[in-house]
Amino acid sequence: MDIKIEASDVIAIPSGNVGSPHETDPTCCIRSSDVRFSSGAEATLGHHIARRLVQIGIFDVFSVPGDFNLTLLDHLIAEPGLNLIGCCNELNAGYAADGYARSRGVGACVVTFTVGGLSVLNAIAGAYSENLPLICIVGGPNSNDYGTNRILHHTIGLPDFSQELRCFQTVTCYQAVVNNLEDAHEQIDTAISTALKESKPVYISISCNLPAIPHPTFSQEPVPFSLAPKYVLQILFDFFSMSRWFRIHKR
Repeated sequence: MDIKIEASDVIAIPSGNVGSPHETDPTCCIRSSDVRFSSGAEATLGHHIARRLVQIGIFDVFSVPGDFNLTLLDHLIAEPGLNLIGCCNELNAGYAADGYARSRGVGACVVTFTVGGLSVLNAIAGAYSENLPLICIVGGPNSNDYGTNRILHHTIGLPDFSQELRCFQTVTCYQAVVNNLEDAHEQIDTAISTALKESKPVYISISCNLPAIPHPTFSQEPVPFSLAPKYVLQILFDFFSMSRWFRIHKR
């Protein structure tokens, strides 16, 4: 059972203690229409990602800075609805996002290329086995470096930039490599909606030179998101349980 949620609908987000993913708080919700949409100079890739995270109920993002993700982190910091939490290493960031997903229904972490991506992999694999929607965003190589056979730092010394991607393919339900702006909007929105629909982690790589660049598509409405079925069922169960409690005590 998939429940589609358009841009004007309410997204209910499960709440509770870390480690208790099935406790829900009916007052914890967010209207996508209440989130300010990008326009003009604000319609950058970085702002687009920040806005999408807020729209699905993510208010804390766990990160480890690196030179491939610094510009993206600047845009996340600039989003009023987001709190960027720095972690001492990528594995901590991944497990913090795991706990956030258990408590809030969806979590996110931001790391840097390869050295950060491979470090966070164990946490992503754990979220995959636990059916947790976790959005792992990685600052990727400059879009101009693809196809040049250059050997970059933060790699294992090979000109192949796909090693990190291949590792994530086995522990995520969707992978998006954003190295141009034309399809960035579609790739990012599809990744986020897939994480919510499948209740599994997704991988999004963002070329380090793109977050500050505007594009007309970033002013568009989002691809419709989906709530993970198990959370929808739990919300319905809590609603009917509460209704039954009121009926019994009203007599």
